[in-house]
Amino acid sequence: MTELSTSSRPKRPEFRNINAFKDLPSYRWPLASLVSGMHRISGLIMILLMPFIIWMFDTSISSEISFARFTSAFNAGLGFVPGWFMKLLVLGLIWSYLHHFFAGLRNVWMETTHSASKESGSKSALLTLTLTFGLTAVLGAKLFGLY
Repeated sequence: MTELSTSSRPKRPEFRNINAFKDLPSYRWPLASLVSGMHRISGLIMILLMPFIIWMFDTSISSEISFARFTSAFNAGLGFVPGWFMKLLVLGLIWSYLHHFFAGLRNVWMETTHSASKESGSKSALLTLTLTFGLTAVLGAKLFGLY
């Protein structure tokens, strides 16, 4: 009797371990989880580049001579580091600050309005990415002297 009842049941789903090299590259992350992960990465970038931020702030406001050295670091470079790499670091800082700011505003907005649905999360994630990459492109064009 038990054999008949077990054979008529639908087969239960089979769960297996995830192979990081095979399964994760093909996994399609939802937009909201990408923004959440990028929020964490942008915070880490700002923490890791904090000595560079402090150096830029100190050098830019100490004196006129140090400000001239600060501006020449972005044109001619500083020591063995070329100027374009300094600008690239600043562009990374611009992106990380903007993304962390807008993603933080997104989190505060979603928590205060209690709008935690898939639709609102996806729309706000798209808005966050659009604002972040759009403003980064505009400020990066200014940084690299395109206008």
